[in-house]
Amino acid sequence: MGGFFGVASKKDCVFDLFFGTDYHSHLGTRRAGMAVYGDKGFDRSIHNIENAPFRTKFDKDVNEMQGYMGIGCISDYEPQPLIVRSHHGTYAIETVGKINNTEGIVKELFQSGHSHFLEMSGGDINATELVAAIINQKDNLVEGLKYVQEIVEGSMTVLLMTPKGIYAARDKMGRTPVSIGKKEDAYCISFESFAYLNLGYTEEKELGPGEIAVVTPEGMHTLAEAGKDMKICTFLWVYYGYPSSSYEGISVEQMRYNCGALLAKRDDAEPDIVAGVPDSGTAHAIGYSNVSGIPFSRPFIKYTPTWPRSFMPTIQSQRNLIAKMKLIPVHDLIHNKKLLLIDDSIVRGTQLRETTEFLYQSGAREVHIRPACPPLLYGCKYLNFSRSSSEMDLITRRVLKDLEREGRFTHLEAYSDPETDEYKEMIGRIGEQLNFTSLRYHRLDDMVEAVGIEREKLCTYCWDGRE
Repeated sequence: MGGFFGVASKKDCVFDLFFGTDYHSHLGTRRAGMAVYGDKGFDRSIHNIENAPFRTKFDKDVNEMQGYMGIGCISDYEPQPLIVRSHHGTYAIETVGKINNTEGIVKELFQSGHSHFLEMSGGDINATELVAAIINQKDNLVEGLKYVQEIVEGSMTVLLMTPKGIYAARDKMGRTPVSIGKKEDAYCISFESFAYLNLGYTEEKELGPGEIAVVTPEGMHTLAEAGKDMKICTFLWVYYGYPSSSYEGISVEQMRYNCGALLAKRDDAEPDIVAGVPDSGTAHAIGYSNVSGIPFSRPFIKYTPTWPRSFMPTIQSQRNLIAKMKLIPVHDLIHNKKLLLIDDSIVRGTQLRETTEFLYQSGAREVHIRPACPPLLYGCKYLNFSRSSSEMDLITRRVLKDLEREGRFTHLEAYSDPETDEYKEMIGRIGEQLNFTSLRYHRLDDMVEAVGIEREKLCTYCWDGRE
């Protein structure tokens, strides 16, 4: 996915920028960057963070960079922020989102006179460079940022820094959050609302869907009003969001307690202990335990001193191995026990199957699995929340493909409804393939209730295909 942080201050901002950006390391795995503006103009640094955390790579930069405004980002894909010279002047820009109609936009830009785009190592065009080119089609930055929201299919949130201030543009449907913080001599812009609290900021406001604001050391001003419709990503609460964050006033940690509680109310399993697959499953498991009365335990301890979140290779087989190596078992809490594990989701199923097999090998009597969200049936079109290159990477779709090979007609709507026989058969096959004692997914209506926002304002596309 990716995260961002920006600061406009009356004094040097690099300390706040460094730590505010670092607080987003859980949101990206490949690139990170910071750009600042000060008396010497623009300065920028970008590093690869695949094999070392943000703080390690930027330790030297934070001691050398100076500026009273800055933007930083953690990115899964594009090197950014970029520094762009255009008819608007020079600016730095970074983005979070996904563009699904890249080829059409590029063709349109070539026809309008844009000369070229630089390809990244994988042959793709840097989405942030493309967004800058779109902005530069218009006579001013605000109209350019509006134009981005108009023509991009997918989702795109933008931070753009000029010598006069930082423009923040939340994506048209508000799928990702933008929080503004303030303190006596500075304002900040953050994806995660918790990221500025320890830096002395308090929350000023959250931008609404499509809202554009400019932030300076003196304050924040809205330049384009928010739209009425919102489709914020529900997965932010289920998995991606850091526990201490909140979005639209809803706490991530509290939502996960609610989520586990509602799972427990529908369950009939009788395990000895309830556990969460670290880290994102832990709060869900606490909520389950609080309601069911079944003791919460930690049969796995996540080893974190040398395995930070950002140290995750991009090759899936290596990611599975690294994820497995992080989890250290506590045999006394596994042997001869009936375990109920809550994970945030099941995507491919490979990792959870290996975890289950290991638990059996360690003497577990039963392993019941309770994902904290419904079955994933559709690949995310908006935020790259999954690295799956194809929907066929999803275990649900592979099971449905097996049914089709057996001559069955599969209609996806039937498999997203927990009351249908088709849904129950799909779940049964997944549980059998992954060797679970039992498998019960969270229901979509319960998950929405756990968030506490009306369903029309939540993006649930990956579960039910609703745009």
